[in-house]
Amino acid sequence: MDFGGDEIYTPELPQLAGKQFGEVLNLFKKNTVMGLVKNGAAALNPPMNTVIEPGDRVVLIAEDDDKVFLDGAPAVDEGSIVSGSAVKAKPERTMILGWNWRAPLLLRELDNYVAAGSEAVVVGDIEGLKDTTMALKGDLKNQRLSFKAGSITDRVLLESLDLYSYDHIILLCYSDDLESQKADAQTLITLLHLRDMADKKGRDFAVVSEMLDIRNRNLAEISRADDFIVSDKLISLLLTQVSENKALNGVFTDLFDPEGSEAYIVPAGQFVKTGAAVNFYTVVESAQRQGKTAIGYRLASEAHNAEKAYGVHLNPDKGKFVTFEANDKVILLAED
Repeated sequence: MDFGGDEIYTPELPQLAGKQFGEVLNLFKKNTVMGLVKNGAAALNPPMNTVIEPGDRVVLIAEDDDKVFLDGAPAVDEGSIVSGSAVKAKPERTMILGWNWRAPLLLRELDNYVAAGSEAVVVGDIEGLKDTTMALKGDLKNQRLSFKAGSITDRVLLESLDLYSYDHIILLCYSDDLESQKADAQTLITLLHLRDMADKKGRDFAVVSEMLDIRNRNLAEISRADDFIVSDKLISLLLTQVSENKALNGVFTDLFDPEGSEAYIVPAGQFVKTGAAVNFYTVVESAQRQGKTAIGYRLASEAHNAEKAYGVHLNPDKGKFVTFEANDKVILLAED
């Protein structure tokens, strides 16, 4: 969302009129198509047979708005394509450590994404938090909600929670009751405990941590990449992007709405054979045959390398070859 590196643009490309959405995905070598803007409404990963009409805009990722080129030379390796089958969503377990006014919204939104039979557990030590948490039960259709009282900075408590059995751990700051530095300090203490526990067990947690001060976020990111830090800066970046290009408001709305298509990170082996070099043209072609739009990939071997964006490659050069291994992922837009 920032203005460094590649960004999202919505150019009108008259030369694409009459073509179907699936046809244009590989017509760009160093631009990644995400969706269309039709009659002012953005749709990411629309049906592949959607016809582009005069006046439609293409939602794509590019280094700059003057670097959008129809220069693709698709070289698809049919022998590397895997015919993926639908993967049935499984119930997930989520642990929420901490609380603030955003937590109820988070739980309700999360309920739109997880499969039936999922579970969410809230841990915190605010007075009346149990009653507040339990009052949300009636709003959730897919998750069983429970509560455990205790301080999230208490190492003994954290070790008693069997955190390794959870698919996701969400660490929220106590922004309602504490000023920003104190709230971030509690989050950092908890995060340090979690990292130490993971190191001693030789196992990683999937942690999303909320920070209020960007300086504290940067401090937390120094040594780890697997803790994805979210802060109010995202809102500022989003507003700035929309102020520069109003068409992006619809793009972000569609991207973050549980209806329609969202961003997913799935095993590369669902699209191409692993262990052999393949270009991204082939990945894009395989994904579009499954009704999905591939926009990048993540390499597990680079997951701890900050200089390589922790293995995340968005808008890659489609002609460049990469060898995917079992733990590598494709980043894509899909309905589920």
